[in-house]
Amino acid sequence: MVKIKKIKAKSIITKSGLPEGDFVINPYVGCMHSCKYCYARFMKRFTGHKEPWGSFVDVKINAPDLIPEDANKYKNKSITIGSVTDPYQSIERKYKITRKILEKLILLQPRLDLITKSDSVVRDIDLFKQFKNCIVALSLSVLADAIRKELEPLASSVGKRINALKELHKAGIQTALFVSPIFPEITDWKALITKTKSFVDEYWFENLNFYPSIRDEIYRFLRKNKPELILKYKEIYTKDSDYWGIEETKIKKFCKKNKISCRIYFHHKRKDK
Repeated sequence: MVKIKKIKAKSIITKSGLPEGDFVINPYVGCMHSCKYCYARFMKRFTGHKEPWGSFVDVKINAPDLIPEDANKYKNKSITIGSVTDPYQSIERKYKITRKILEKLILLQPRLDLITKSDSVVRDIDLFKQFKNCIVALSLSVLADAIRKELEPLASSVGKRINALKELHKAGIQTALFVSPIFPEITDWKALITKTKSFVDEYWFENLNFYPSIRDEIYRFLRKNKPELILKYKEIYTKDSDYWGIEETKIKKFCKKNKISCRIYFHHKRKDK
């Protein structure tokens, strides 16, 4: 049972801590998708919630009212929606906070990036069309839905996300597939590209980060589904491993060779060559 609470936010457009981007908007606090690897669990310490991550969502009920009607400071600046929550998790159907925010942002005309795991995003195609510079990204890390269910219990299925990308592309919306997180020996990013390249404009890549808050969850997942990979993961996540440096090079070479537009958001320290 997910605990839903309405709250009033003091602000809604905040400075971005992302590698690329000027500002972020998060319409909700918490997320119902219950992804095993979610880095946003750190948000709990700012909310006072004692419940497990994935079992509560605070609805920023006044969020649309906090968007200014005229603010040149956001024109041609990037605003990312969904950096620590999913703007289209299932309660969006009831509250429509994300949709109301988008309606207000049209007047400001920022460079809009939106990230989601939900096929419900297609509901707002009519609004995305009104932005001069807009890209909608759906994140996906595996093609096997059985594995997806283990990692992201309440997120949209693989097929629904792929169909959403097709619909967005057909409507003339710029699309991205956010291959995130890449699970070593599980995520086949080449297969994801091959399956979607006819309707995806950009590919974004992010590696699986072993934050202390998710480490136990990941090992539980491996013990249940891929026990043969446990030792491999322990090798990868040591300070001497350059696994992610090598993987980054592979992705860059593949994308360059196949003329694929990509952004890489890996968190790692590369060893000197």
